[in-house]
Amino acid sequence: MDISPPEVELAEAEAMFQIQVNAPEHVRSMLGIEVTRIGGATVTFMRDDPTRYWSKVIGLGFEQPVTRELIGRIHDFYASRDASTATLQPAPSVLPPDWADICAAYGITAGSSWVKLVHDLTDVRPAETTLRVGPAGPEHAAQWGSLLMRGFGMPEKGLAEMMAGVVTHPDFHAYGAWDGEDMVAAADFYVYDGVAEGYGAATLPEYRGRGAQSAILATALGDAAAAGCRWFVAETGTETDGEHNPSLHNMLRAGFSMCYERTNWVWRPASDE
Repeated sequence: MDISPPEVELAEAEAMFQIQVNAPEHVRSMLGIEVTRIGGATVTFMRDDPTRYWSKVIGLGFEQPVTRELIGRIHDFYASRDASTATLQPAPSVLPPDWADICAAYGITAGSSWVKLVHDLTDVRPAETTLRVGPAGPEHAAQWGSLLMRGFGMPEKGLAEMMAGVVTHPDFHAYGAWDGEDMVAAADFYVYDGVAEGYGAATLPEYRGRGAQSAILATALGDAAAAGCRWFVAETGTETDGEHNPSLHNMLRAGFSMCYERTNWVWRPASDE
């Protein structure tokens, strides 16, 4: 496999940047969204985030090496905004030998892990479902954003409208699965520098196990290949003892390969340590 860590990581970083920077102004104000780049990495902050998901750092170490000084700048960004937490998601290959010392200096601890996966788009497998699968257009945007948040168990206020914006973004491709007139699953991918990033996918609980995500994924893989992408990358949670992650198994069945596990490094201010 000849895809490099920057290709695996930077499409995700840019997707996160675009989702938040293009949110409607009233949503950015409501949620307290700020988006910037530090050392080439995407750095996002959401002041009013009940999920603790949307304040994060992705794409570290490719434009500038990961150093104590760089992490200090990221620390200062979050500390100056009285952030309660943020997640740093560097690829393991960019971590320096003194990473443990840097973490100790800035109150960073290891959290859960995600697995990064990649699909070679020269080999796309079909999938079947009894549901109707196809692109989600502007007329579906509000429903699509709402379903994605509900499927993830996230509150809809502000977040659903933020996510709905990807449906009309020129570099995102959004899909739905319908049971009659009812949208029951949603997913999308983002194209960046010839790589497709599968950013989000969710199915309503009562429709899980009916092949919605496998069929959407097969459609998305074919469309990404037709758009000129060589690789499709995605990420999902690792499985620990006694756990089962359906998303991981859906992707492995679809022909994805695991690249590496990536630790979610959690920053908290000194008062919360």
